[in-house]
Amino acid sequence: MKLFVTGGAGFIGSAVVRLAILRGYHVVNLDAMTYAACEANLEAVQGNSKYEFERVDIRDRVALDKLFDLHQPDAVMHLAAETHVDRSIDGPADFITTNINGTFNMLEAARGYWMKSGRPESFRFHHISTDEVFGSLGSEGLFTETSPYQPNSPYSASKAAADHLVRAWSETYGLPVVMTNCSNNYGPYQFPEKLIPVVILNALRGDPIPVYGTGEQVRDWLHVEDHADALLLVLGEGELGGSYNIGGENEVRNIDLVRLICGALDDRRPRATPYADLITFVSDRPGHDQRYAIDPSHIREKLGWRPSVTLEQGLAQTVDWYLNNESWWKPLMARHGVGQRLGQIK
Repeated sequence: MKLFVTGGAGFIGSAVVRLAILRGYHVVNLDAMTYAACEANLEAVQGNSKYEFERVDIRDRVALDKLFDLHQPDAVMHLAAETHVDRSIDGPADFITTNINGTFNMLEAARGYWMKSGRPESFRFHHISTDEVFGSLGSEGLFTETSPYQPNSPYSASKAAADHLVRAWSETYGLPVVMTNCSNNYGPYQFPEKLIPVVILNALRGDPIPVYGTGEQVRDWLHVEDHADALLLVLGEGELGGSYNIGGENEVRNIDLVRLICGALDDRRPRATPYADLITFVSDRPGHDQRYAIDPSHIREKLGWRPSVTLEQGLAQTVDWYLNNESWWKPLMARHGVGQRLGQIK
């Protein structure tokens, strides 16, 4: 199977590319190589005959049409997106043009190619989204595939809009689509502006570890390699037009997560005082959702999938990876906005 992966040089996309090639797929990675992309994420597959790279912006419809005609993929996994909530607050325009307009372009390019190819029943367009489109939960309850959409940030609103486009292209045009919404991802190769890498890298430098508000926000953490496994399963076995929520079954408050990371660093690279002493509570970001949590029963019952990595195992592996891969993350710290406080309305 020849597979298009958009955003394949990003965090989740590169995990999908690495696993797909390991499982025998021929992968064409479509990536614009924006600030959060990293070629080093794909060192393991560079030179592999089943891996190809095309530098393309999904906002360029003409270029997308040419690539569909050139490569003739059997399926598309659409991951390319702007994803950082704080950046969406500072600059929402890129989130609108990439996440909404870019998804529209991908849908239309895929539909045109699919129709020219005789509408093959085997073709799949897999749209990968986030649980943030459902908004904020209270202290109880779980997101399901039928939860109402209530996005609260420019990022989540742009992803919600993209989800609706994909559903409409399925219902109106018959494009064979599957959709997934995931909880917070973590693991190796995560760009150093997201919470877990920020905690690790600030701690290693002896800098304050910022915790928004009181740190009471709750997230469900999904290891990126578990996520990649689930995505390929949905691509191959998911019901056409169906939606699957992928959760890690690892709910934890942000402050407790930060303390777990600090404890892991105390064990591995001890300093004169505990790393938790560096925790600093800072002003919360606008529209910060209180709690996300996914009910994973649908994907478990229909496809037999469950996460395999516990939070304790995954955090230990992730901390070890960042400790051992300074050559990967250190150059990224110089990229625009990394290490700065973003997402404050002034």
